[in-house]
Amino acid sequence: MATAGIDRAAIHGACDSRLEGVRDAFAENFAQGGEVGATVAATIDGKFVVDLWAGHADAARTRPWTRDTIVDIASSTKGLTTICAHRLVDAGLLDLEAPVARYWPEFAQAGKATIPVHFLLSHRAGLPALDEPLPTEALYDWNRMTSALAAQKPWWEPGTRHGYHIFTFGYLVGEVVRRITGKSLGTYFREEVSEALGLDCHIGLAAEHDARVAEFIAAPPPPPGQPDVLATLIKQSGPMVEKAHLNPPWTFADRNTRAWRAAEIPAGNAQTTARALARVYGALACGGEVDGVRVLSPASLERARTVQDTGTDAVLFGLPTRFGLGFSLPFNGVGFGAASPSAFGCPGGGGSIGFADPEAHVGFGYVMNQAQDAMPPDPRALRLIDALYASL
Repeated sequence: MATAGIDRAAIHGACDSRLEGVRDAFAENFAQGGEVGATVAATIDGKFVVDLWAGHADAARTRPWTRDTIVDIASSTKGLTTICAHRLVDAGLLDLEAPVARYWPEFAQAGKATIPVHFLLSHRAGLPALDEPLPTEALYDWNRMTSALAAQKPWWEPGTRHGYHIFTFGYLVGEVVRRITGKSLGTYFREEVSEALGLDCHIGLAAEHDARVAEFIAAPPPPPGQPDVLATLIKQSGPMVEKAHLNPPWTFADRNTRAWRAAEIPAGNAQTTARALARVYGALACGGEVDGVRVLSPASLERARTVQDTGTDAVLFGLPTRFGLGFSLPFNGVGFGAASPSAFGCPGGGGSIGFADPEAHVGFGYVMNQAQDAMPPDPRALRLIDALYASL
């Protein structure tokens, strides 16, 4: 897709005068980064210092991106799901050391009776993929996905390595939440977090919001004569990795369907704004509370960002990753740009990211509709993050 620049005056919203470098970086993303539509937001000490949006909500560039445009944030959803699990720990309803089967008895199948809950959060459960071939529609069928996971034998001895659970993370953690609360993950998040903080954030989107959802645009294809690197990596990495990415099969076009938006896919289909991500992570950056709303306790925050495993990822083509209990952590200082090494959050495939920096008391969110084919972190997000920190 052709890169289109944007006049600085066409960037809407506001940012503190000392942070005008973020506005410049945002404009540069449109001029140099292939941006179509996007929004970036940041809080410091729980107060918004950046809230900018620009561009278009569709590939044809006929719908302007507005303040209320929402978009699919892919794996950035995992951070929201993680918050739900740790809220249950704070409430005394979930023990991370307990076997998953205590809450979900069917999970004990295929030698999984002793797998502790914390292995689900740290991507160490050995369940990144389903062996049983499933149709795309299974992604939207909660009972079918969780039943298949309950029957699945781990691909490696749980706890001995880590591998990114691309889609299964959400069903695994979400089913534990559902068994404890009697509520779906999306419902629990809405009632416990989203409504309390006033977030425009949905895991399972009602049809009434469709008109303001941005079209999610696939990454541009490789130039003629050049291979599709990601597709090649997936096919060459063996059945587990291929199934982790593509079983059930899906395409970027699926992300724009009513079925996808309506479903609860807690590892990858929240529809939201950068503003919402910055606010919820802004609370986490300030000890877990903002404007009198307690999201997580300080103890849960410390536990959630404690390193569980680091190094070669069994699913992401051997790349180095580093995980806490549900949150991604910078690997050797790389991942969240100029943010401090204590930052934690979740990037999403295509480019989105939300994170908290407890040292700088910064909450950050960036979402967009034009996916890029690079592995996280996305260069557009890094440009914005680095500009923010350069001005602090």
